[in-house]
Amino acid sequence: MELSRLYHPLGDVVVTGREECDLSSEQSIRDTVRQVKPAVIINAGAYTAVDLAEKERDLCFAINAAAPRVLAEEAARLDALLIHYSTDYVFDGEKSEPYLESDPINPVSVYGASKAAGEAAIAQVAGQYLVLRTSWVYAAQGKNFLRTMLRLGAERSELRVVDDQFGAPTSAAAIATATARLAEQYVEIPEAAGIYHMTAAGSTSWCGFARAIFAAGVLPTQPRVQPIPSSDYPTPARRPANSVLANDKFAHTFGFRLPSWQQQLDQVLAATQVAS
Repeated sequence: MELSRLYHPLGDVVVTGREECDLSSEQSIRDTVRQVKPAVIINAGAYTAVDLAEKERDLCFAINAAAPRVLAEEAARLDALLIHYSTDYVFDGEKSEPYLESDPINPVSVYGASKAAGEAAIAQVAGQYLVLRTSWVYAAQGKNFLRTMLRLGAERSELRVVDDQFGAPTSAAAIATATARLAEQYVEIPEAAGIYHMTAAGSTSWCGFARAIFAAGVLPTQPRVQPIPSSDYPTPARRPANSVLANDKFAHTFGFRLPSWQQQLDQVLAATQVAS
């Protein structure tokens, strides 16, 4: 939705959902692209049920690994630009500093492995592409951490939130705005094809993110947010302890950075209040 809103001033926009284009079906993808004949393909679709992916590996890889390969092939056939979103989960989270694009990947979950495979498939096709690794994506709508915290915060006086996983909460609105800008700039610098980290500036823990959400005063009363270790909240899929990505390559190539995670949160919460 954010991408569609921003792209309409730039030209004709065709938005496809699951009914129009089934990302688990190679034929469905090829039929859709060949019918539309786009100049730019933005793949915002993914299998994102991180824990369920441990049981649904084949479906996860079909959507996150095989589909990007097909999109890359079709984009190359049209000489179109493919913009594809990837994730911090391609890393194991063991590094103490922010991850660079040149750091070796080592996913610790099926989801992370599927996204890594999708990146590799796109690079192997070697057409015009931008793979954008982002992290902790949230929005004023839909199912995400922000919406979950607001819902639980309205129901409970105390919440226990993991405080030993660190990353950069990045809003869908900021990602969409940056993507629209990239698509325009790429025309002038086609040699910029490759993988980039594109996240909010700064970092926090999930607990810190939750506290910032409630500190904004969106709810009538603020629940207490108690920090807990990941070991107190076991999940089927492992999460990286450090999901912080360095954005220097992105900034050097395209000349701008995304706003801080605090600025993005303020903007999204303002939109949430307007919508409510």
